[in-house]
Amino acid sequence: MAEQRYRIEGMDCADCALKIEKGVRQLDGVERVELNFSTAWLTVEGEVSRQVVQKRVEQLGYRLAEDAADSAARVQTEAFLPGLFRYLLASRETRLALLGGGLIALSFLFSAFGFDGWGVVALQLIALLLAGFPIARSALVNLWINRDFNMNFLMTVAAIGAVVIGEYPEAASLIFLFAVAEALEGYSAERARRSIRLLAELAPRTALRQTENGEERVAVEHLRIGDRVIIPAGERIPTDGVVRSGFGAVDQAPITGESLPVEKAPGDEVFAGSINGGTVLEVEVTRLAADNTLNRIIRMVEEAQASKAPAQRFVDQFAHYYTPAMLVLAILVAFIPPILFGQPLLNLPDGTRGWLYRGLALLVIGCPCALVISTPVTVVSAIAAGAQKGVLFKGGAFLEALSRVRAVAFDKTGTLTRGTPMVTTYRSVDCRDGQDCEKCRDVLALACALERRSQHPLAQAVVQAAALRGLENRYPPADKVSALNGLGLQGQVNGQMATIGSHRLFEIEHPHSDELCRWVESAESLGQTTMLVCDGERVRGYLAVSDSLRPESEQVVNRLKRLGVEPVMLTGDNPAAARSVAGQVGVQQIHAGLMPEDKTRLIQELRSRYRTVAMVGDGINDTPALAAATVGIAMGGAASAQAMETADVVLMSEGLLRLPFAMRLARLAQRIIRQNIAFSLLTKAVFILLALAGWTTMWMAVLADMGVSLLVTFNGMRPLAVRDEYGQTPAHTGGHG
Repeated sequence: MAEQRYRIEGMDCADCALKIEKGVRQLDGVERVELNFSTAWLTVEGEVSRQVVQKRVEQLGYRLAEDAADSAARVQTEAFLPGLFRYLLASRETRLALLGGGLIALSFLFSAFGFDGWGVVALQLIALLLAGFPIARSALVNLWINRDFNMNFLMTVAAIGAVVIGEYPEAASLIFLFAVAEALEGYSAERARRSIRLLAELAPRTALRQTENGEERVAVEHLRIGDRVIIPAGERIPTDGVVRSGFGAVDQAPITGESLPVEKAPGDEVFAGSINGGTVLEVEVTRLAADNTLNRIIRMVEEAQASKAPAQRFVDQFAHYYTPAMLVLAILVAFIPPILFGQPLLNLPDGTRGWLYRGLALLVIGCPCALVISTPVTVVSAIAAGAQKGVLFKGGAFLEALSRVRAVAFDKTGTLTRGTPMVTTYRSVDCRDGQDCEKCRDVLALACALERRSQHPLAQAVVQAAALRGLENRYPPADKVSALNGLGLQGQVNGQMATIGSHRLFEIEHPHSDELCRWVESAESLGQTTMLVCDGERVRGYLAVSDSLRPESEQVVNRLKRLGVEPVMLTGDNPAAARSVAGQVGVQQIHAGLMPEDKTRLIQELRSRYRTVAMVGDGINDTPALAAATVGIAMGGAASAQAMETADVVLMSEGLLRLPFAMRLARLAQRIIRQNIAFSLLTKAVFILLALAGWTTMWMAVLADMGVSLLVTFNGMRPLAVRDEYGQTPAHTGGHG
């Protein structure tokens, strides 16, 4: 079953997306259809041609972009008014509306000079036909295909009703204003979408690849893993890779949101879309273009926008019933008072509004555009702002959930600490003076043999310590290595089943002396993590490892407290090490010595106490807790693939500084959504009362609806300008190249 993707042009609110979805879904051969209003991407699964899809979309009054970049080009990075003028001239429907507006202005000019009569009426009717034909056609096609009423139908009925009662200027004016309002909303929505599309423009389309005969310029899509590319100073890096030669600073702000360039040396990883500094780098490609970090960010953000927040789902459902309800209400208002109470149906000579006119005004007020656009624009802006600063939300639901979080549980190793511990002590039980004797070094060598095949930070610390002392090859790497449920490792070394693990494991399975217990407890009281080593016959000794604190951890914890969020530590490390770190960063609630299932259980307990809980982690052992939390947050810079896949929010930078920013951004988005919904409903309620009292006109109702729609759109775009902790706005992601 083939999947096709098309970019839709001409949508101005989420109601348009629902209409197109429903219409395309009815085509023969279509199995699944999904239209994301925030990104304007239409996904169609099934055996159906582009021509058939295009015809149906155009029947409904919209267009397919010629290519993926076509509609993005419609909205340039220019001032609002010039961009709006360009946008209005790009569409036949809006050109007709502008022509109609010119005729209306001409008719008003004639009336001002006393030239009344059928000539003026003719100009107004021609204007009505020019501006109203696309609207009426879209309304009737939607009614025929989708069997439901939309905003265009309400406007068409209102305009015809105004003509019937002789209100020609009002009929022409309301259709013209409605067409312009729709275009304004579409243009504003397109500017919000542009913030995501700018991400796709960060990576260059070509790369300078090394060959046996020199260098060649190739398309990025033609690069293969293992290729070497040359990155001149000041140019963007074309794909993910590892530096093989050269030293220099790289601006990673577009990917990780880091405010300062990061120094890179041979062996360091670089990301597509980041900017090389002042020297030439030679980079080995590690990911294909389609799978590089930048493209994965773009996919995650687009998928996130397709995932509606609960508030957005509520608004969509409300609008589904709201529009037909307003149509019924307008009919009742127009005819019940004249029929039952003898009220005037038509306008009276003294200027009193008849009830038919009031009903028509209600139809105009009934357009739910401001309401249905209030949430998606805010969500897309917040997700885009987060992505530009190194915070990836995987959906509007998680953005909303993060705004309500009242407790954050942190893993310790790799999250609050750097996750790059170092061996501080290693000692054999046969060593009497505590010096670095040959027996002590043999304990370190045996531990290295067991840890050689592990990627855990503690294992890497052991291997690094052994390598610095030339001990890494004293024993062959262990065979048949297996993890002991978070307590340690075991494997065969020279035919013996050796073990390295926690004091807790050895207390249960490997008897050892009281003296060794005292050594271990003394190291743990200093906040160090200990590991005991057994060669398969007897316990040989222990190692102590300490991890340095992330410099921003204390700052982040304090910021969370100021936001009213309770920090909690969950760690598999020993209680002494946990207390040491917690004391330095200011965490009061500590849970240490935990297995993965213990972390999951404690997350559930925290949820029962705080209701909404976030979990921040980076390792495979954190995955169950990330899944159990209301919001799982992965440290993207050092997180395992499993943690990033399971998490709902990913911090792309190495540190924690983006966490308070993410929470402030989520809370701002929720405040804006509530403001927009309340303002939209309040305005509707006020104008409904004014219409019932006969104190408003149809064109005033259109102006009010247009004004409210634009206000909620601009308000919804505020997250794009939110400042992070460094006092910078997300808009700087274009880099310095």
